[in-house]
Amino acid sequence: MAAKLKVALLGVTGYSGLELTRLLLRHPRVEKPLLLRRAEASCDSQPSKSSKRGAASDGDSENQINLADIFPALSGNGSYPLQPLSWSSLKQQGVELLFLATPHEVSRELVPEAVANGIRVIDLSGAWRLKQAQHRRIYGFKDEDSLTAAELTKKAVYGLPELNGDKIHSAAIVANPGCYASSVILALAPLLKAGMADCTKGIVADSKSGVSGAGKEPTSRTHFVSVADNLSAYSVFTHRHLGEIAEQLQINTNEITFTPHLLPIPRGILSTIYVHLRESMQSAQIESVYREFYQGRRFVRMFQMPKLPEIQFSLNTKYCELGFCLAPDGKRLVIISCEDNLMKGAAGQAVQNMNLMHGFPEEEGLL
Repeated sequence: MAAKLKVALLGVTGYSGLELTRLLLRHPRVEKPLLLRRAEASCDSQPSKSSKRGAASDGDSENQINLADIFPALSGNGSYPLQPLSWSSLKQQGVELLFLATPHEVSRELVPEAVANGIRVIDLSGAWRLKQAQHRRIYGFKDEDSLTAAELTKKAVYGLPELNGDKIHSAAIVANPGCYASSVILALAPLLKAGMADCTKGIVADSKSGVSGAGKEPTSRTHFVSVADNLSAYSVFTHRHLGEIAEQLQINTNEITFTPHLLPIPRGILSTIYVHLRESMQSAQIESVYREFYQGRRFVRMFQMPKLPEIQFSLNTKYCELGFCLAPDGKRLVIISCEDNLMKGAAGQAVQNMNLMHGFPEEEGLL
């Protein structure tokens, strides 16, 4: 039997990191992942007596942090110690792949170090998604080694398997897509690749996400009293995912209006996308374009008219679900795209990318 893949994960205390940990623990071709913390990082919980009793791999049992103390849902299945990040330790333990579920600026700093140490990376942040400087500027990165950063930016592959599966296999750096971006790109790619959309009339993407999409760090916008019984738009014309959408669809940002909204639910995304077609078409023609484009792609599910996706259908699944309605004139199209922002929008997609990078079946550990 072939040896199992050795992976490590930094950023396990966030929502996406927790989901990714769960998926990796169940993956049949992956050893129990090494769970990492930055040496200076603080955590949400003090180590319990039970976690202190388990010897840490770095020998510092008194300071050991057990992920089950932060997320009690993991309790009862052994210990999940968080080891301090050490490149020499990762190499010594034979780690081949590092997942980063870290803030953008942290990933921007760590990816060059990982690559220099011969470790491949799947990064869940926005640090390496964007090729064009005008789109990347919104993050305000200040690279210490700008030449290396520029070289790695060129090498990084945008990790949307349905579009870039042939490039992911050999990539040293896979930039996991943003959650909003995934839902919009997958909804529009078949139309734009077929030249059916009239971009001169503008595309409108109206997207709504649960609160976990904003991350675990609380803000005034994500507090319960701000979110409950409310629906609010934010980052209109300025959201970071707009650049991703434009680059991957090869359109200009002035050809699409992207407006994200915050829903009073924990997780899930619904994007409603409005498109003008170049010529009048029949519903069957449009459905055929989508089904042909995503033929063999396990994690895009196409609904047949008049059924449309809903957030509850895709919750806790690894799918992006698509449906559409065509106006009577045959030239105005509304596309509905739904996904779980922590699964197809983050952790599930990361595992899908890992499978492609290491020659596993794309659906391994995900169905």
